[in-house]
Amino acid sequence: MRGVLSRGKLEGFTPCWNPAMTPRLLPLALASALFVAGGLPALAHNHAESQPSAATAATAEADARVDAMFAEYWEASLKMNPLRATFVGDARYNDQMPNFFSAESREANNAFNVAWLEKLKAVDLNALGPQRRLSTEMLTRELALEIEGERFPAWQQPLNQFRNTAALFAQLGSGTNAQPFKTVQDYDNWLKRASRLPELFTSMQANMREGMASGVVQPKVLMAKTIPQLDALIKDKPEDTLFWRPIANLPADIPAAEKERLTAAYRTLIADQLMPAYRELRRFVADEYLPKTRDTVALSALPDGEAWYAYMAKVQTTTDLTPAQIHDIGLSEVARIQGEMHDVMKQMGFEGSLQDFFVHMTTAKEYEYPTEEALLADYNSLRERIDLRAKDMFSLVPKAGFEIRPVEAFRAASAAGGSYQGPSQDGTRPGIFYVNTHDLPSRKNWDRDALYLHEAVPGHHFQIALQQELTGLPMFRRFGGETAFAEGWGLYAESLGKELGAYDTPQQYFGRLQAEIWRAIRLVVDTGLHSKGWTREQVIAYMKANSATTDTEAVSEAERYIAIPGQALAYKIGELKILELRARAEKALGDKFDIKAFHAEVLEDGSLPLSVLEAKIDRYIAAKKG
Repeated sequence: MRGVLSRGKLEGFTPCWNPAMTPRLLPLALASALFVAGGLPALAHNHAESQPSAATAATAEADARVDAMFAEYWEASLKMNPLRATFVGDARYNDQMPNFFSAESREANNAFNVAWLEKLKAVDLNALGPQRRLSTEMLTRELALEIEGERFPAWQQPLNQFRNTAALFAQLGSGTNAQPFKTVQDYDNWLKRASRLPELFTSMQANMREGMASGVVQPKVLMAKTIPQLDALIKDKPEDTLFWRPIANLPADIPAAEKERLTAAYRTLIADQLMPAYRELRRFVADEYLPKTRDTVALSALPDGEAWYAYMAKVQTTTDLTPAQIHDIGLSEVARIQGEMHDVMKQMGFEGSLQDFFVHMTTAKEYEYPTEEALLADYNSLRERIDLRAKDMFSLVPKAGFEIRPVEAFRAASAAGGSYQGPSQDGTRPGIFYVNTHDLPSRKNWDRDALYLHEAVPGHHFQIALQQELTGLPMFRRFGGETAFAEGWGLYAESLGKELGAYDTPQQYFGRLQAEIWRAIRLVVDTGLHSKGWTREQVIAYMKANSATTDTEAVSEAERYIAIPGQALAYKIGELKILELRARAEKALGDKFDIKAFHAEVLEDGSLPLSVLEAKIDRYIAAKKG
């Protein structure tokens, strides 16, 4: 899953993406937060340094200058966005939190982008080596898109059930996320950072009031789901809050006097600053904002909304496809995948309609987990099996480990079925594959293989953790990314299941098809919602008619698409491009095609716009053909 905070921008949650990664427009470091290699050989691949160098002295000098520029840019971006630094494991700014929601911060962020874009435009691309030229072009594109997006007032609606800043800070302050709580300094850092939360919440409310005045407000259905999330975080006693957990788990090596001081300080912080701020935010949302929210759900229903959605589609897919073209691709893919589902029905001996089959797969008790422990054990068992086979398809795997954890209870009701958070830069914090165990009967065992392949190995964990280890790339590429590439890779990873020993029963292969059709449906319903006037109820009905989904999943997903327009388009568009490129390479190379080499070629430069990836694979094919 996957998004974060992009320099000065702050929004909230997105599934299936890593809070250390920052595609502009998914400024979600306040994101839904947010491997032990298991026998696989680890390789720290430094693609930029591995390229054969025929560079002249002039090219080397130009490359050195632009490298210095990239380093300066990264340092400046971390200083502006200390939360981003925390998520990538840079502890220098762990005590800081600018008021991301203030007008001054937004203006500073835009000025930063404009200034750096001008610097990049002054670079002579022809003087650079291939990698530096690619990096310069990518950062130029990123900054230009951020500046283009300034016309759309996303800052006026900073809160919903998926982008919940209050929930993210509860995660950070719980001691189980990116904010470290190991030393006295760590504890003091959080005291200082968290003391800024009331100011942040006040600015959020001011921005939402501006949205109320200008007609840029959230749909009512989303904000109604946000109130219970806030309620779950508000407690009368500090000891009952998530913010108390670091105190309950104070390291044994902290001196007794410091433990006493920190315990008192945290009690005061929670009781006198944090809980009053959360209560006021909750009051504002329930009493002032909710009555002013809208009954419509489309982004196109807002001022300049049609252009806003087209822009989001362009950003998320890294293509020039229009919403109408994407809608048609989705309809075609739904029809193709349903054909495969009919084949699975025959293999299982099921008689009846496809809709009858969906009902069977979502209601039969044999597909349910008896307990959360049983679900987690099943995923860990699959992990062992996939790890053994992955080495046959991948020469390039990350050093970093990952853990499998259940989604925290306070956000599970609105969270996706699975998501991934990448490891820290220094490798001390592993990646995390979050599995949602809320409403346990809805978490089907036939969903296991596809979800694991997408979020963990060889999906997000391979791609995101490996990207962070590409030390020859500039930091903004190691910790940035394109949703279409990252989520396209995750869905492509699902397609590798049979080659990796997964999908060994018709039921599990149905789970793969269900996961794939779900992403195809996203193309239909996201564009339907935001560009064709579909209602929330139409979207839910379409999902239930065309896939094996429960009411819980259908409602949660429909509201996700309403909350983060365009993001769901990235998955299928990205997967289709990677599959197209693999087929092109297999056809062109014949016996020379090597799946390990192809996967390394896709992954070794990190996340790329799809057009850049395509050009790269075409060059790879030409070189292999000789």
